[in-house]
Amino acid sequence: MLSTRITRLKESATLKMMERAKALEARGIKVISLDVGEPDFPTPKEVVDAAYKAMLSGYTHYTPSKGIPELRRAISDKLKRDNGVDVPADQILVTPGAKQALFYLYMALLNDGDEVIIATPAWPSYWEMATVAGGIVKEAPPADGYGLNVEAIERLVGERTKMIIINSPNNPSGAVFSKESLEELVELAVRRKIILVSDEIYEKIIYDAVHVSPASMPGAEDVVVIVNGFSKTFAMTGWRLGYLAGPKQIIDAATKLQQHSATCAPAFAQKAAADLLPQADKLAKPMIEEFRRRRDFIVSRLRSMGFKLDPPSGAFYVFPQLPDSEPDSTSFVERALDAGVSMTDGKPFGGFSRNVRISYANSMENLKEATDRLATILGK
Repeated sequence: MLSTRITRLKESATLKMMERAKALEARGIKVISLDVGEPDFPTPKEVVDAAYKAMLSGYTHYTPSKGIPELRRAISDKLKRDNGVDVPADQILVTPGAKQALFYLYMALLNDGDEVIIATPAWPSYWEMATVAGGIVKEAPPADGYGLNVEAIERLVGERTKMIIINSPNNPSGAVFSKESLEELVELAVRRKIILVSDEIYEKIIYDAVHVSPASMPGAEDVVVIVNGFSKTFAMTGWRLGYLAGPKQIIDAATKLQQHSATCAPAFAQKAAADLLPQADKLAKPMIEEFRRRRDFIVSRLRSMGFKLDPPSGAFYVFPQLPDSEPDSTSFVERALDAGVSMTDGKPFGGFSRNVRISYANSMENLKEATDRLATILGK
């Protein structure tokens, strides 16, 4: 009955773990969730007020599929101001979430058998979107410290390589890729005529580094597509608002897919984002300061238990190697869940069998309780 395309598709590892945790909670078991990929902060009041005002003024209907002009202009201004990237508004597509933007890219660019190189560790949905589009994934291992390994990527390039996907700041490691490595990667993409997809959804959640977009590099205008959105910076995960910015031919192709699927992103959310985008740094600052405090705590606490990790430079995850006493990530995650701590196995992020992803998008009180429970498991 079902298509071979859908039977090949795997469940989302992160969402599956979250659902299992909720099932335990429904049975009365307190589970501390360290698996969720969203800020635990409310959407800023300024954004909510702007959306309410937009709804009252009539932003409750269809918009142009590419997005309302004022938001596309605001995104264009933001890219130039924050990232040094000059993309006109007609080369920007506003989407119902950055995940939808990525899905459009896969469907617009890949033919059956085309290859996608994923710089690992990486978000598991990158693999499954390739499956849906008929693509073949090649995994590039990281450099030291989960940095970008351009040499490894170049060794994987073949005649059918169509896309390279990177994510900085990175989910799950929190690594922020260096300007030098990004320059090398853009040079490779230009030379080999490969589309470079840069997922920059965590760009504002950054601590000890500077975010650099590969779209700002020489020659990037013909090969780099930026994926970004409002979910993380504005704690707007449920609002479903993202965007693509890049070469006109690719954006126009993705727009056709949106016309025949989602039609457009929510009108009131677009208007609120257009009004508040210039204030992104100000609105996100308190959240980022709290994330830094939690990061410092979780890194110190995990190290004291024998986990191996360096402080991440961005996002709100750590991706530690397990203590020497723990040989396998899957069994450790299962034991942790039995103890009421939900985290994500490292295997779906590129086969990291001795790593787990831990989100510190939770209160300090819960982080302390969760790490106490992990210490009990480990006998520390």
